[in-house]
Amino acid sequence: MKKQIAVIFGGQSSEHDVSCVSAANVMDGLDTEKYDIHMIGITKQGQWLLADTIESIRDGSWRESRQTAVISPDHSHHGLLKIMDGTIKIQHIDVVFPVLHGLYGEDGTIQGLLELSRIPYVGCGVLASAAGMDKISTKIFADRVGVRQADYVTDTARDNSQIEATIAEVEEKLGYPVFVKPSNAGSSQGVSKAHNQEELKEAIQIAKQHDYRVLIEESITGREIECAVLGGEKVKASMVGEILAAAEFYDFDAKYNNAESETVIDPDLPEEVKEKVRNNAIAIFKAVGGYGLSRVDFFVEQDTNEVIFNEINTMPGFTDISMYPMLWKAMGMEKAELLNQLIELAYER
Repeated sequence: MKKQIAVIFGGQSSEHDVSCVSAANVMDGLDTEKYDIHMIGITKQGQWLLADTIESIRDGSWRESRQTAVISPDHSHHGLLKIMDGTIKIQHIDVVFPVLHGLYGEDGTIQGLLELSRIPYVGCGVLASAAGMDKISTKIFADRVGVRQADYVTDTARDNSQIEATIAEVEEKLGYPVFVKPSNAGSSQGVSKAHNQEELKEAIQIAKQHDYRVLIEESITGREIECAVLGGEKVKASMVGEILAAAEFYDFDAKYNNAESETVIDPDLPEEVKEKVRNNAIAIFKAVGGYGLSRVDFFVEQDTNEVIFNEINTMPGFTDISMYPMLWKAMGMEKAELLNQLIELAYER
């Protein structure tokens, strides 16, 4: 019998649209001989809706659906509640693929719901998702395994009251330029580069629009390198890829709207540098308790070729320009096989 798979997409984060594109590509790659697909979209307002076609996800018309579909937290249902005109139908679900990026999707929240439902799901669990999404927490985990990363300062005030003190600390410890990031946000949303005190103040205020906890990091001059990780009890890392940003840094616009941004598979780097990237990617993945998949990002410092950890993404994109599936494809694993492995890892856990 075919397995019943629920693919959840959209969500309330700033990465809503990217999630929809990723989910459509995931569903395109699923073997319909093996799986019956149930498409659940979450609107930006938080409404859960049942989509009927992949095309409706691509053109956005799924948001006009009149049928609600939610995962039941009651594990005796082990499935999906389809609600329409006051009638509730229970649909058994074997596995969930939460193709959600950013807040309320990649941060442990949806994973907590799926733990309550006791339905196997693709990707990292609650702790790894939360720690990987929160950049300040990730810094702490990386410190524990001794992986080098950029020096940093944090501002965790719920308002702007500490900005002046934060600026003074940055100027004392880091100097300019610096990168300013919301601790919880993805696709470089709310990220700025500050070259002076005025820009830093503005950058912190922008970041706090996405999360009151803000990370300020020293600027690393180097190449942006990414590595894909796959596995559970046994973990493997892909070859590495390089991001050639069309902007000063790889922000949201450079990622998704600027055609001049490029990705390079297996870039020209010393083999020992590539190996260190792969080893460090696995070390970070294990440190946060990762399971299933992640993409781990690094800098390779100019002149020294030092490998410096940047961040981990526990539900990387599956768009046409996303590095995660591209790296595995370059190693001979087509999308359908990659998705099958991820689903098997959901059952394994």
